[in-house]
Amino acid sequence: MLLRTDREGRNVWHNASFRDDVDVMREVWELAKERLTTEEIKNEMLLRTDGLGRNAWNIEAFRDNAEAMREIWELAKERLTTEEIKNEMLLRTDVKGWNAWHIAAYWGKLDLMK
Repeated sequence: MLLRTDREGRNVWHNASFRDDVDVMREVWELAKERLTTEEIKNEMLLRTDGLGRNAWNIEAFRDNAEAMREIWELAKERLTTEEIKNEMLLRTDVKGWNAWHIAAYWGKLDLMK
C-alpha cells in the first residue's frame, strides 16, 4: 500500500508531499521504517520520481514548502549517501529539465535551498 502508485506515478509519500502535509509525511515515514526495507525506503520514497520526473524534494521546491523540504533533507541524510543526495535530490531534473534550484530560482525562493 505504501508503494502503490496512482496514474501520475505518485505513491502515498508523493501525495502527502504534494498536499504540503508534513504531519502525514511524518506518519508515512514512521510506517515505512516499520514495514519497508532500507532499499525500498531509499528507492521508492526518497528517490522515486512521479510521472513528471519529480521526487518529493522537487515537489516541495515547486510547492514552496520549506518545512517539508527540511524534513525530507533530514531523512535523506539518514538514508542516502552524499553522492545520492547530490545527484538524485539536488541535481535531479524533471520533464522540463528543471531541478530544485531552477524551481526555487523561478519562484524567487532561493532561501528554500539553504
